[in-house]
Amino acid sequence: MPRTTQPSDAGEPLGPLPQEFAAIVRPELPSLIQEIGLEVTRAYPEYARLLHGPHSAAIRYGVEQHISAFAERIASPGAPTPLRDEACRRFGRFEAYEGRGLERLRGAYRLGARVALRRAKKVGRRYNLSPTLMLSFADTLFAYVDELEAVSREGYLEVRAGTDGRSEALRRRLLHLLMSGSPVPRSAIAELCEQTGWLLPEQVTLVALRSPAGSPAVAIDNDVLADLSDPQPHLLIPGPADETRLDLLAKAFPGVPMTVGLTVAPAGASDSIRWARRVLELMEAGVIEDAPLVFCADHLLTLWLLADPALLDRLAERELAPLAGLTPTRRDRLVETLRIWLETRGTAARMGELLDVHPQTVRYRMRNLEAHYGGRLTEPGTRFATEAVLRALHLRGDQRRRGRR
Repeated sequence: MPRTTQPSDAGEPLGPLPQEFAAIVRPELPSLIQEIGLEVTRAYPEYARLLHGPHSAAIRYGVEQHISAFAERIASPGAPTPLRDEACRRFGRFEAYEGRGLERLRGAYRLGARVALRRAKKVGRRYNLSPTLMLSFADTLFAYVDELEAVSREGYLEVRAGTDGRSEALRRRLLHLLMSGSPVPRSAIAELCEQTGWLLPEQVTLVALRSPAGSPAVAIDNDVLADLSDPQPHLLIPGPADETRLDLLAKAFPGVPMTVGLTVAPAGASDSIRWARRVLELMEAGVIEDAPLVFCADHLLTLWLLADPALLDRLAERELAPLAGLTPTRRDRLVETLRIWLETRGTAARMGELLDVHPQTVRYRMRNLEAHYGGRLTEPGTRFATEAVLRALHLRGDQRRRGRR
């Protein structure tokens, strides 16, 4: 409810704004929202990061609710504002989760009100509105800001009253739901987002850490979901894993190798973490070079070729069937020569360098391959399948050889 109004300087009491005033205000809303956004982000740079981050859509929606609800308040003073109230509570919860007080949020609200009042003065001159009407507008506006602050404080205190242990348990539960890979009711995720104050982004990136990851040496961003106690420690980053995020993770987990999955929609989180963990396994097996930070995006072909060992065996049996009757030693030599030829299409001299044999030996082996395969190697489909199988077998052979060492 608007606060009690005080008399104006002329002694005339300030009454409610006429409902027709809403028709004047509404056309100003789109440009006013943009102007308030610019002023607030200029005064509070931390909010600029939010308005351009993975949660930007939700943040902008909340700001629009704040301003649009004020116009509706003028048209229908007693109408409920559930969407606006929920947006306020979310902002309050966010400040609590970030470990801040409410001073910045209050300042942003009041700065927005000043921008709106500045715009109202221009509109007042354009429509020749009376000073009393403009005073009523200012009084209603700042009473409205008081409401925004009060509702935001509810969300803030709601988080502060909860225990840290319960909050972390809920965040882990949310993370596990997102990673489950099975259809999860949107209501279940929405409820956990509501309880934790976590805003569901349009994209996420999963990160796998080599166990044991231990406790972070420095605090990680509050919007990052993590389960470091899992036998396979992992993190979920809202949006892409940019350089700033990765630098922070390197400081938080010094000396702990980690693999960054692909950036996907939340429904694909299980795929992102599966690929990240598989790359970590291949690093440990020696197939992929070990490094402090490895990106799945750099090893998609390796992931694909080694995705299904049993199927690879069947494909190898089919594509290498023409060589099945040879002795193991002779077969291995011809298979390696065929792999080098398919990968390089090189001359006998070049292939001889790669195989460490005489070019004449290469020519002899190629004649043997032609005799066994006939014209099959000139067919694009056969050539592609055989090359894929041989690349995968070569990768797996490296893995086994390093394992034995």
